[in-house]
Amino acid sequence: MSEKIAIIVCSNSGIDYISHPNKIDVFRSLLYVNGEEFEDYLDISADDFYERLVKEPQTIVNTSQTATGKMLEVYNRLESEGFTDAIVITISSYLSGTYQNAVLAGNMLESLKVHIFNSRTAAFPEAKMALVASDMAKEGKSVNEILAALEHIRENNKIYFAVDTLKYLVKNGRLSATRGFMGSLLKLKPLLTITKEGRIVPIKKIRTFSKALNHVKEKFFEEVKGFSFEPFIIHTNNIDLANKIAKEITERFPEIKEVPMYPLTPVVGAHVGPGAFGIGYIKK
Repeated sequence: MSEKIAIIVCSNSGIDYISHPNKIDVFRSLLYVNGEEFEDYLDISADDFYERLVKEPQTIVNTSQTATGKMLEVYNRLESEGFTDAIVITISSYLSGTYQNAVLAGNMLESLKVHIFNSRTAAFPEAKMALVASDMAKEGKSVNEILAALEHIRENNKIYFAVDTLKYLVKNGRLSATRGFMGSLLKLKPLLTITKEGRIVPIKKIRTFSKALNHVKEKFFEEVKGFSFEPFIIHTNNIDLANKIAKEITERFPEIKEVPMYPLTPVVGAHVGPGAFGIGYIKK
């Protein structure tokens, strides 16, 4: 029996902000703003969310991953539609329980074979994986071929970013750092990255956001020398800055005609706060 493959990605990927023709199901995380529940993207947009955080800095924000029951509903629907396999691409398992919930829900099925792929990242690289997987499924590629392509993207992407405040990352437990480093970090604007394992770690202590931003650019330009790559910019409420840096990238690399720029969806932005900015690449 030939494979009929469905693609699912979690909303942490920000895929909702990317125009594409593909049919990709989305597992949506929940956002709680002062106790009020919102379904990511459907109930609250990135712009509205960051505007609220800026206007009301004391806002209490929490998130929760998609419930296993909701995931099971999607799996059951795909099963009824005749799909033999589902490839599920999740945010890093170190940053959310989405991966584990997807596995638990997948174990409740009878015939649909569910392949859970831990992206070990978030935002655009995760969305890119879903888009590539969907294109390959339409082309009739096998599950194994698709998973191999996702593995390549996972092993060949990098994001460097800076945040205006660390309070969101620290409060929600998403920052990996030693306890001694943490106290001094809170007063700083460090350069951060997502490791190969999928953890957010500080890699340089910096005192001002503008200096942190310069280090983000330096790391990006230093690392992409000598190979073909796809750049991207992710931000919370920093579109003017994104446009400025996109111009710098295209000026330095004339072969790159456009730099994709996407906002971080609220359930990711809830952990980095307003003013966050990142530059990354996917090695081709």
